[in-house]
Amino acid sequence: MVYFAFMPVFIASLNSGSNGNCYYIGNEREAILVDAGISCRETEKRMARLGLSMQKVKAIFISHEHSDHIRGLGVLARKYHLPVYITDGTAHHCGDVPKELCISLRSYEAVSIGGLEVMPFPKHHDAVEPHSFMISNGDTRIGVFTDIGAPCEHLIRHFAQCHAVFLEANYDEEMMEQGRYPYFLKRRIRGGKGHLSNKQALDMFIAHKPNYMSHVLLAHLSKDNNCPDLALKMFAEHAGDTHICVASRYEESPVFVIDPLPLALGDSHVCNQITGQFQFAIS
Repeated sequence: MVYFAFMPVFIASLNSGSNGNCYYIGNEREAILVDAGISCRETEKRMARLGLSMQKVKAIFISHEHSDHIRGLGVLARKYHLPVYITDGTAHHCGDVPKELCISLRSYEAVSIGGLEVMPFPKHHDAVEPHSFMISNGDTRIGVFTDIGAPCEHLIRHFAQCHAVFLEANYDEEMMEQGRYPYFLKRRIRGGKGHLSNKQALDMFIAHKPNYMSHVLLAHLSKDNNCPDLALKMFAEHAGDTHICVASRYEESPVFVIDPLPLALGDSHVCNQITGQFQFAIS
């Protein structure tokens, strides 16, 4: 009799959009936040409603210096004395950053937070040193891929390894073209260092989604240039067994349990996804 221990990963969007971004990824013992773009109080309230504990959060990782990603950083990090993993250039361009808590982040230098391993890698965005993240817990991999101007080789390589992703689908091309944004802003958004459109995100999903990807949270949708139902419909036609949902700009998402075990053991295996460590006996 051989025993294999499996531990699921829990993910949630606390907020996603130009009004604030914050994503939770954790296992049973520890968790991280990617970005802190909503207030400390709102972060606490939303996590409490989801049954998530701030005591499990061991670090904050910052993708770039734009205010919708760091607005709540100073208060949150100081209150819970959390290390802030951030590039030196990004930290230099942030206002309220607790310098005493900052730890230098570098491309392709993995960071271990308990059982989690966080791999930062560069992305195309109009910021100083913008990074995306792939978080691994054993063999389970979660991607946080937002604020991306174009799907570069770094993004495609990591996307193709993930069991679940937060994937930017910022704007619908036709809605933005016909919308009220001035030309310079439209040019910035779709100019290669702005944001991914629904079509760009969908094309990457179709071309590079691994067959074991179980969840996609469409993230950072524009309030003016996109529609959640439209984005969902576009992806649903190609989703197969992958669960697609939209990460809201107004409220937290549910907590999703990412468990690769049923795929590893075959479709006939039924796994009860509950909080705790899974242990299965295979004869």
